[in-house]
Order: sequence, then structure tokens, then C-alpha cells
Amino acid sequence: MAIVYLGFALLLVVGATVWSASDSLLGRLLAFLANDSPFREAIWNSAGASESVQQVSTVLGPFAEIAALLSDALYVAVLAPIYHRLNWFILAVTLALAVALYVLRGGRGAKGIDGEERPAGLREYLLPRAIYTHPSARVDIGLYLIDCVMTVFWSLLFLGTLVPRVEAAVIATLANVFGESPHLQMNLGWQLGYAVVTLLALDLAFFLYHLMMHRTRIGWAIHQVHHAAEVLTPLTGYRLHFLESPINVTCTSVAVSLVAGVFAWAFDGGITQLTVMNVMVLMFLFTLNANFRHYHVCLRYPRWLEYWLLSPGMHHTHHSRRHEHWDSNLGQVTSIWDRLYGTLYIAEPFEATPWGLPEESQRECRTLRQNLVAPFRDIYRIVRGRKFGE
Repeated sequence: MAIVYLGFALLLVVGATVWSASDSLLGRLLAFLANDSPFREAIWNSAGASESVQQVSTVLGPFAEIAALLSDALYVAVLAPIYHRLNWFILAVTLALAVALYVLRGGRGAKGIDGEERPAGLREYLLPRAIYTHPSARVDIGLYLIDCVMTVFWSLLFLGTLVPRVEAAVIATLANVFGESPHLQMNLGWQLGYAVVTLLALDLAFFLYHLMMHRTRIGWAIHQVHHAAEVLTPLTGYRLHFLESPINVTCTSVAVSLVAGVFAWAFDGGITQLTVMNVMVLMFLFTLNANFRHYHVCLRYPRWLEYWLLSPGMHHTHHSRRHEHWDSNLGQVTSIWDRLYGTLYIAEPFEATPWGLPEESQRECRTLRQNLVAPFRDIYRIVRGRKFGE
């Protein structure tokens, strides 16, 4: 029976790969959110019309060069389907890994709408009806569609304007302080180093942004929409209020451009193509199991490894409404920043993680309309000096 399940998992991956390459009607519809988006040309014309984008040819930073000269490459780097967690190939890999976990664990590891783990049959283990028909899952769909539209504009706006400006400032500052570039020569070690440093910088930026959203009242007023999810599905990862996307993208853009500016000065700008690819390869490896961060099947690493890398199952804990789980595991890739700050929480195997907000807050964040209105309502309460729930 185990061989049958694993064979089925392999068939899923192969079939999804072939099917995703076909010119099916559904494939064309899904392309709306990928490289073939009908908004693509309009977005680029809009972004390219800005003064900063037109002038970035004088900037040596790799991401600025891409923004100015390789707009298609930038679009792919930001929104390429292979790095999109809802790409059919990635979803097939998610199901394949889930099948493997089902076999290895003897049907254990899936959580219900109450966050409790219990054994289940294969169909219920992979796609439980109670979760995917839950009102919270329907809200995820609405917020996801809104976020898809908004994120395209925010990403291209910030990567096309903020990144070049920060890169230019970093390069100019280093040139003024240290003089001419040392003209280091690119090799495999430096390429890998650039990718690792960029990934750590992105992870630190995400941690600080996430910490701010949890520890400030206005930040939480916006971010609570994400935590109002009462069940976890792959769409929950995109469950963000449209006010949060520009904050997220700003932090990411600054982190990318700071590292890119330093390396661009050190190598006199000759690091664009290969280094970007290396970063994308690392991000792809992360993406392979990223759906499990917001999936009811709990994927954990060995306990010793979780002191260094955040497993997807540790994000289940982050979404829990239990008091001991609040504000824990704020990083995205590594556990380093959580360990240093004291927010790391490594749960016991199959520890219950009831998802969502405390009931008094959850009542105000259940429908799509409530989730869209909630940040404005709570920010107004903060400005007026009132507490949530009053």
C-alpha cells in the first residue's frame, strides 16, 4: 500500500508538470495571475514612466540594472510561476509530500478546524471538507484575489523606484567613504555568498517587519486580518489586507537593495545575472515546502534543526490563539532572529494549535467585509484613544 501511495504522489508531480505546460483553458485563466497577465504591459508602461526608472541606467546595482534594462527578467524574478506557491507544480509537490507524510506517519499529522491532530483517511488527510468549506477559507479567496492585483503594482512600484534609489545611495556612500571599487572578481564562492547574505537580509527584514506588525497597535490592527484565519489552506499565505502589502514590500525592497548596493560597489556592478539566479534558486528550494506553513498537515523538522531553520509546522504555532503561542516564530526561513529576540517556540509533536483570534476579536473579523473594514475601524479607535473591543 505504501508503494501505491508513493507512486500516486509521483504521478501527481509528473502529471502536474505536463498539464501545466499545456495550453488549456484553465491554464490561460491562471496565467492572468502569472507571466501572461493582461495587465503586464500596462504595469510596465506605468512603472517605466517614472523619472527614477528612466534614470537608473547610471546605477550599478544589479537589481537596478534589471529594472532599467531587463524588465521581463524583473517581472519573472518577482512573479514567475515556478516561485509562486500556487503554481500547479508546487501544489503537486505539496500533495506529494503530504502523501509521503501520510504513509510514513500512518495517517497522523493532519489537523482539524480546531487545530487538534487526529488520524484520518487519505482523502480527509489531504483535503478535509470541513476546512475547505469553512467560511474562513472562503474569505481567504476574496483577500487573495485582491492581494494578487495589489501586490503586482506594489512590487513593481517599489522594485522599480525604491530599489534603484537605495542602491544608488549605498554605492555613492561607499565610494565617498572607501573610494573606488576594489573590482573584486566574481567566482562561485562569491555568488553563493551573495545569495546567502541576500537571503539572510530578506529574512531579517521580514522578522523586523513581522515583529513591528505584532508589537505595535496600528501594525496589529492591519496584520490581524492574516491571523483572523480560523483554518489554514495554501491561500492563507496570501491573506493580507491591502494596507499591509506596501509595508511588506518596502521592507523587502530595502533589504534587497542594501545588499545589492554593497556587492555592486565591491564588484563594480558585474554581478547581475548569476547572483539573481542564485537567490532565486534558494527561494525556489524554500518554496517547495512553503505551502505547509499554511496547510493543515503539520510538517516538522528534527528538533535540533528547528533551532536553526523554521519548519512549516512552527508557523502553525505562530497562528495559534493559545496565549503561550502568541507572537512566536516570527521569522520566515531561519530561527536565528527568533532565538536572539526570545520569540522562538518549538512545540511538542502534534501539539494542538487552535487557529484564529481570541473570540472577542474573531467576531469582528469573520466575513470578507469585516476583514476589509477592521483595520480602518481599529486604527480609528486607536487614534480616538479607545481600546479594541470597546
